[in-house]
Amino acid sequence: MHPNPAFRGEPKFMNLAMCRKRGFGMLSMNADPAPLISHVPFFLDDSGEMAELHLVRSNPIARAVQTPTPAVIAVLGPDGYVSPDWYETSDQVPTWNYVAVHLRGTIEPMDGGLMREHLDRLSAHFEGRLSPKPAWTTDKMSKDALERMMRQILPFKFNVQDVEGTWKLNQNKSDEARQGAAEQIKQSPIGHELETLGALMTGGVPSIDKGSSLTYI
Repeated sequence: MHPNPAFRGEPKFMNLAMCRKRGFGMLSMNADPAPLISHVPFFLDDSGEMAELHLVRSNPIARAVQTPTPAVIAVLGPDGYVSPDWYETSDQVPTWNYVAVHLRGTIEPMDGGLMREHLDRLSAHFEGRLSPKPAWTTDKMSKDALERMMRQILPFKFNVQDVEGTWKLNQNKSDEARQGAAEQIKQSPIGHELETLGALMTGGVPSIDKGSSLTYI
């Protein structure tokens, strides 16, 4: 996480809302000789205290986790390069704006008998956002195909113990400089979801109430 407090003032519920809306992150845990990393979809519950995910049986993390084990899920929002020319002020340097949240806690195996329920919750979380398309459900699979698929994966529970977020949106620049950079970044080819990033920079960090969804993320 970025050490500048100007980028870390957002409340916990905003960071959790971003993670819940994203639903995809980088799971990492310590190992020898180097950390193990896997990119995973996940479902974060309403309390923000527990996430569910699954891993293919052959995944090194799945093989390593037998008991509650310290781990991190890093969730990335929009990001993009910022040219110093866009501020239209002197003595500026290039930087990178981004939104990122780290969920720290422990990962542990779930009861394998809950695999079907886990898949239903995970798919419902994403399918419900594709309305008016009828939601895909596991009922659309044949029993044999579903059981064969479920034998290949294992469910896990991630217990969230700490939430850290960085919303680096040029809050340390003047309103005019930030506005100019935001308009330019929307047209930039360097980054990810640049329209969203520019919108966040233009309006500052969105003001949302607990329980509501983020405007841009």
